[in-house]
Amino acid sequence: MAIRKKIIAANWKMNMTSSEAASFMEDLELELKNFDGAEVVIVPPFTALPKLSEILGEIPGVSLGAQNMWHEASGAFTGEVSAGMLREFFTRYVVLGHSERRTIFGETDELINKKVKTALAASLRPIVCVGETLAERDANQHHEVLARQLKGSLAGLDADQMLDTVIAYEPVWAIGTGRTATPEQAQEAHAFIRQTLAEMFDATTASKVRIQYGGSVKPDNAKELLHQSDIDGALVGGASLEPRSFAKIVKAAARG
Repeated sequence: MAIRKKIIAANWKMNMTSSEAASFMEDLELELKNFDGAEVVIVPPFTALPKLSEILGEIPGVSLGAQNMWHEASGAFTGEVSAGMLREFFTRYVVLGHSERRTIFGETDELINKKVKTALAASLRPIVCVGETLAERDANQHHEVLARQLKGSLAGLDADQMLDTVIAYEPVWAIGTGRTATPEQAQEAHAFIRQTLAEMFDATTASKVRIQYGGSVKPDNAKELLHQSDIDGALVGGASLEPRSFAKIVKAAARG
């Protein structure tokens, strides 16, 4: 089995000003001093990217991510940002296809696929989100939904591009609800995702792709989730807004 370094990402969503972000990082740096058991990604609002770009350049093991991007290089796309704009601030990752983008803003697998290809072409590593709603889970359709989202969002990628891509499984019914998939439910979904990736690419590639879990991850459930065999990290929402809470989740990724 491939050894995959855990990746823990803090998705701040529409929270944190630049000054609040700087204060957060001061505290987080102290909490994670000398820790190298996982890769850490901070995903702030666009307005905090310039400030965090300055700060994170001096903190080893912590990368900068963006919450979204548009697939065109420039043009009349009011309110959007391009891959080149993100790269200017040394952004390394970009979250694409988050359930909030899919449901609130109507993003389709086809649109997400365009963004994924654009991100990879710009040397940005996509964190591609997939996941089912409560109705789909209760109807036992989650495998069908996951396969459709994976095949649509990752269409046309080759194996090398897939290795630069992270998948985040986020059951929509567990995001911000306080309800979390059990470790067994999460592991089963992650194993299915990896199996689907093996069918789309090959078994060796699938064994190397990191798959995060996202959905009400907290310090008290992180360790059990993160120590499942196919769960390679976490995409953390609300619990990532407090540095000590987030640091506990990061430390839970360490083996042993």
